[in-house]
Amino acid sequence: MNPLLLILLQATLTPEQIEAKRDSIRAGARMMIETAKNDPHTFWLEVGEAALQFGVKVLVALLLFVIGLLLIRWMKNILNKVFARRKTEPTIASFVSSFVTISMTVLLVIITVSTLGVNTTSLAALLAAGGMAIGMALSGTVQNFAGGIMLLAFKPFKAGDFIEAQGTSGKVIEVNITATKILTLDNRVVILPNGALSNGVINNFNGRPLRRVEWSVSVSYGVDAAKCKEAILAIVNSEPRVLQSNTDMKKLYKELNISAFQLSTVNYRMETIPAPFVALKSLNENDITFVVRAWVRGGDYWDVFFALQERFYTELPPQGFTFAYPHVDVTMLKS
Repeated sequence: MNPLLLILLQATLTPEQIEAKRDSIRAGARMMIETAKNDPHTFWLEVGEAALQFGVKVLVALLLFVIGLLLIRWMKNILNKVFARRKTEPTIASFVSSFVTISMTVLLVIITVSTLGVNTTSLAALLAAGGMAIGMALSGTVQNFAGGIMLLAFKPFKAGDFIEAQGTSGKVIEVNITATKILTLDNRVVILPNGALSNGVINNFNGRPLRRVEWSVSVSYGVDAAKCKEAILAIVNSEPRVLQSNTDMKKLYKELNISAFQLSTVNYRMETIPAPFVALKSLNENDITFVVRAWVRGGDYWDVFFALQERFYTELPPQGFTFAYPHVDVTMLKS
């Protein structure tokens, strides 16, 4: 018996059924040989008729397969046009298109095989058994596949966002169905499996269009706290990239190209910007610390942080607000 046929039978039939199939094939082969010996004319007539019928089935199956491929291609083009018109996330569009294409192709193959007269019940059982075996062997990949679907469905981040996850921080450069690629600040590409990523903590620094910047400014004891606060606040307010409480929010969101759908989501829209804030935070061993807070556009976060940090260092001491450092006062007594 053909080894491939034997494998198919063993995957779907019991040993008793396999032996019965073997006996049936042997009996049919003996009958064909006897017919060919005793009545060659009838034998070849039946062979020709069977070949003609099978040929017709093959032509119908080929025609059906070609038409099916054209329909699948047409469906794929329709999906791509719909995704492009609705500006769907490229990762989601690619996954859905591939999934639909593969599913329809498998269905087309099964229909084509059934057209040839092959019993597709055994084929379906074999595919199910093979799928289960592959799923068990690739359990980690299946987990990553499920994690990719979760990430694509709930969108905790998208390509271009700066995130921190699984002990890695960087810019997301690609999100596919099994893994996510992160470009770190030192230009390394880190590939994170979606299974672990979807079940872990994700810190998305670009999750909102506006962010609050915070500084800690420590100065020596003895300074006038009120005047120091005024000096710090003046520096912050002189920075044009710092948002003020009178900022036109409608104009700001339009500038940032924020869609109406995004603005309708929970906690995405801010009605007003809190004014820059300065307060005495703590009394330390060698100094006092002021906390400084201000709101900026997400893309200006680090530029504003470093710019004002430098201005605090260079502009506060000339105004009499010196920075403290650990020191020891030693008093010498004359004996």
